[in-house]
Amino acid sequence: MRTTLGALIISVSLLSSAARASADSEIVVAIRYLRAEGTSHSHLYLYREDGRLLRQLTNDNSGQDVDPVFAPTGDTIVFRREKPNNIRELWSIQPRGTALKKLDAAPNWYEQAKSSPYFTNIEPEKSESPAPAASPEATASPSATPPPSYKSPDDSVELVLREDPTDEDDQIDGPGHGKHFLLRNLKSGTETEFGKIPGFYGAYDLLHDKQDQGRHFLFDGSLRLAFFGLHLDSTAGDTSFALDLSGPRFVRLSPNWAAPIPLPGESAFLTLTENRYVPIPGSSKTANCSYLERWDEKFRTIRYAREKSAARCYGASMYRPDKNPAVVTLRRSAD
Repeated sequence: MRTTLGALIISVSLLSSAARASADSEIVVAIRYLRAEGTSHSHLYLYREDGRLLRQLTNDNSGQDVDPVFAPTGDTIVFRREKPNNIRELWSIQPRGTALKKLDAAPNWYEQAKSSPYFTNIEPEKSESPAPAASPEATASPSATPPPSYKSPDDSVELVLREDPTDEDDQIDGPGHGKHFLLRNLKSGTETEFGKIPGFYGAYDLLHDKQDQGRHFLFDGSLRLAFFGLHLDSTAGDTSFALDLSGPRFVRLSPNWAAPIPLPGESAFLTLTENRYVPIPGSSKTANCSYLERWDEKFRTIRYAREKSAARCYGASMYRPDKNPAVVTLRRSAD
C-alpha cells in the first residue's frame, strides 16, 4: 500500500510539474481604473496571455499597488504598496490570489529586476554604446551628406533615412516627414520610398532598443519589424508606427505614443500604450491613460484592461514558463 501511495504521489507531482511547464503565459498588471468622483486605486490583475482575466489579486484601498514582478519560478509575485506620507511597503502574493503577506525586505530578484528591453527614441546615457555610424553604402540622396542607413539582422533589407532639403515636410518632425526614406531589398536590389508604402503617414525617429542603441529591428519568430516615432502636435503629442518589412506596410500602434516591448522567442510583442483624453465613464471628464497591450504577427491586439475603461498602467510582469527569459517586466519606477 505504501508503494502504491508513493507511486501515486510521485505521479501527481510529475503531472503537476508538467502541467505548469506547458501552461499558458500569465501577465500581472497594476491597473488604476479612474473614477468620476473620489480616489481611484491601483490594484493587481492577473491575465492569461490570450487576454482572459483570471482574477483580481489585490483590492486594498489604503494605497496604490505598483510594480508587480513575477519570481523567476513564477510561483510568487512581489509588488510595492505606496501609501500617503511617502510610506512604501513590500508585499507578496501567489498567482492564485493566496498567501498575501507583507514583507520586511524585498527578495534580491525583485530588487535586481528592471524593465525588460523596449524600443524608444530617447537617447541612452553616454556610458552606453554609441550610435552606429552611417553606412558608406547609403544611396545617393538630395541631402548634401550621405544619409544614415541600417541593415536588418539577416542582411535582407536596408533602411536609408534620406531627406530632401527642398521638401518642407522633411524639415520638421511631423506628418509627411520621411516620405523619401528608402526601404531597400538587398536580395532583389529594388527600392521603395516610404511614401509609397501602404499605411505611411510619417516617419521621423528610427527607434532603438533602450539597452542596446545599435538594435533597430525586431526579428523574432515570424516578426520582421522596425519602429518609427513621429511628432503630431502639442495636443496629441507623439505617435509610433511599426514598419512590417514582410508586407511591407506601416501599422500605427496608437493614436498617441506606444513603446514596443519584445517577447523573445514569440511572434508577438507588448506595448505600453498611451491614449490621451480618454472619457472617464459616468462623467464629462477626460484623462491621459496608459494600457498594456499585446500584438501578434498579424497585428491583432489584446488590451489587458476592461473595455472602454479610463485606466493607467502602474507596471506589469509576464511569466512565460517555456521561454527565455521566463519573466518579462515593465516597471513604472525609473530603472
